[in-house]
Amino acid sequence: MSLTASDLTRRLLALTFPPLSINRRLLYLLCVGSLIILGTAIAWLSLTEVALLLGGAIFLILLLIEPLLSLYVLIPLIPFSSLFTVSAGGARVGLMEIILFLGVAAWLLQISVKPDQNIPRPPLLWPFLLMLAAVSLSWLNTLSLGASLVETIKWVEMLVLYLMVVALLPVGQVKWLVSVILLTGMAQAILGLYQFIFRVGPEGFLLFGGRFLRAYGTFAQPNPYAGYLGLILPLALAVAIWGLIDFDPRSTPRLSILRSGILRLVLFGLPFGIMLVALFATQSRSAWLGFFAAATVVFAIYNKRTMTVLVSIILLATVVALVGAFNLGLTQITTSYGVIIQRLVEAGSIFTINDISSIEVTDANFATVERLAHWRAAQEMWRDNPWLGVGFGNYAVVYPAYAVGRWLDPLGHAHNYLLNIGAEAGLVGITTYLIFWIFTFGVLWQTVRRSHGFERAVSVGVVGIMVHLQIHNFFDNLYVQGMYLYIAIVLAVASVVYHCSQVEETSCQC
Repeated sequence: MSLTASDLTRRLLALTFPPLSINRRLLYLLCVGSLIILGTAIAWLSLTEVALLLGGAIFLILLLIEPLLSLYVLIPLIPFSSLFTVSAGGARVGLMEIILFLGVAAWLLQISVKPDQNIPRPPLLWPFLLMLAAVSLSWLNTLSLGASLVETIKWVEMLVLYLMVVALLPVGQVKWLVSVILLTGMAQAILGLYQFIFRVGPEGFLLFGGRFLRAYGTFAQPNPYAGYLGLILPLALAVAIWGLIDFDPRSTPRLSILRSGILRLVLFGLPFGIMLVALFATQSRSAWLGFFAAATVVFAIYNKRTMTVLVSIILLATVVALVGAFNLGLTQITTSYGVIIQRLVEAGSIFTINDISSIEVTDANFATVERLAHWRAAQEMWRDNPWLGVGFGNYAVVYPAYAVGRWLDPLGHAHNYLLNIGAEAGLVGITTYLIFWIFTFGVLWQTVRRSHGFERAVSVGVVGIMVHLQIHNFFDNLYVQGMYLYIAIVLAVASVVYHCSQVEETSCQC
């Protein structure tokens, strides 16, 4: 049976909008008008512009049919969002925000067409709403409404994206989504290693006498880049453990080729290995600490075998440390080990500095003293505004009144998110923030206990991601450059697995 243009149009509209009655003559006029506009565009625009216009139109049509498509575009776009961003009215708007808006709009249109569709109850809905209510109260003390609006919108975007993913993502697509996350992280890691080896970047990032350069990817700075890698590495580690230990190729005949242990090692271990080396290339101590804590948690909670491996690694590390303490030359052999230990020892000095004004600033302690100065400024802001803070997002606005010594640049945040939110949203804000994460870890723990196979690996990986987030945020702020959207996505994926674990096990197979 052949379909006319009118039938195709009506079917498309039925997929996207409430049923509309379109007059045949009006339909022909619309088609002719569209052809005229298209012909004019082709005549006046360049070939590249025409290709972008047609590609955008096709993408919009596909998005109206399947809103989840925006998620697969958004994940690779997040780390590269700085390349597609412009400043508008003091805020930065780019392709990432546009894709998010279009995806949410298509989802809402789909809901309007099918209002009776079953939407799972998101387990983190109320914690999100409580967090937004708390930070909104800080607006009563805000000095810059624009700065408060920008930071509040981040949490609104997180909530909306979280709800959309929970509503649309079938558990069978979790593997594809995780694959996109790992491939994107590996692409960023390869870029960082290229910068590290070939010294592509600012002169101030040079390392080891100019032989290498701190990797920074597309994040302009090594620390947020390391934070991004750290938010993927626990998931990559958990998937690698699943692929090397628990994966059974007999359960999936189409993947029988993966019976080879070497092939599985390459397929599942390569993304983790490349990203781990790139994390070292960042020389970010906060990211190292975060990954160490996250990896420990992943090994500890995955299963009994990985717990045994963890205990063995700890014992081996203890022996290596003791041997190194006796100057038996092992440090010279394990140069990377010595570099990491030296960097961590330098970072530990932040807890031994009492008087910032009296300490001599050197190249070695510059970053540590600068970070400590911003901690002190945040503490003073919080002390003067204990309940509601100085206004969400207003740390940099108020900072000049609290600057310590020579440290006049606000750097955008306090380099400690707990102090930052305490200064900006007061006791109300930080209490609600802690409640949010306590409840979140409770949901994640229930997900790990109830899930099996690949879904369990994903759940364990998400727990590791959140552990890294908390540790790294003690020295920095990872709610920047779209990483807050990535956090919302992985929380939504864990919530999908959580719902799956509550129904019959036979209906949860991917």
